Amino acid sequence: TQFARRLRRKSTLAEKVMWILLRDRELAGFKFRRQHPYSIYILDFYCHSHRLVIDVDGSIHELNDVKENDSLRQDLLEKDGLTVIRFENKQVEKSLEKEIEHIEDFIIKRNDEEER
Repeated sequence: TQFARRLRRKSTLAEKVMWILLRDRELAGFKFRRQHPYSIYILDFYCHSHRLVIDVDGSIHELNDVKENDSLRQDLLEKDGLTVIRFENKQVEKSLEKEIEHIEDFIIKRNDEEER
């Protein structure tokens, strides 16, 4: 929990911008948590009601060993029933509306599936 608090204070610009749009149920009325502890991981953004993880990754995630760790982490999260949507910092900074649309589309699709 303390590590998650430190990460919240040291957010990247992309994470700060994303948080502005996800906080206080701004996105389709769904609650997101920032730097949420889950098992042995810290999730950048997490929507419990949809079991949705949003990762916003910097350039360090382009390194091979970090990519391998990310892949293992994602596999474990998905085995737990979570869905992971991953964005690069550059994507968020350059085309935020597009990324938000992607998240909204996922939530709408998930809602439609649950209603059936």
